[in-house]
Amino acid sequence: MAVKERGGAMPENGLGRREILGVAGVAACGLALAGCGTGGAKAQQSIKGKVIAKTADVPVGGGKLIEDLQLVVTQPAEGVYKAFSSVCTHKGCAVSTPKENIIKCACHGSEFAADSGKATKGPATAPLASFQIKVEGDGIVVV
Repeated sequence: MAVKERGGAMPENGLGRREILGVAGVAACGLALAGCGTGGAKAQQSIKGKVIAKTADVPVGGGKLIEDLQLVVTQPAEGVYKAFSSVCTHKGCAVSTPKENIIKCACHGSEFAADSGKATKGPATAPLASFQIKVEGDGIVVV
C-alpha cells in the first residue's frame, strides 16, 4: 500500500516529493562543487592550486572538515591524503569529521569509507564526490 503524502498518494516508484527534492538538492551541490555551473566554476578555479589544509591538521585514520569549501580531507593511511565533498549523497546534510577511517552523516546515519568515499552504510548508496589533491610541502592542494 502506498503511503500518502500531502496532496495525494506516493508514486509507484516509491519516491515522494521530498525524496525527489532531496536528490535534486544533492545533485545541485555536486554540480556546483564540480564546477559545472557558473558559480561552481568560479569556486573551483579559486581553490585550484591553493592550500586547503595543512598535513599536520589531518590525523591518520581521521580527517578535517573544510566547511566553507564543503570539503572533507582524510588521511586513511600514513602519508595518503584524500578529499571528498562533505555533502552527504542521501539528503544533502553535512558529514562530520572523520574518525577511525569512517566519514559519518549525523542526520540519518550514513557512513562512507575515508579512503574511497564509498557508501558503506545506508541510507546513502552513492559515494561522496572526490577531488584530486596533492601534497606540496606541508600543504594539501587541489589539483
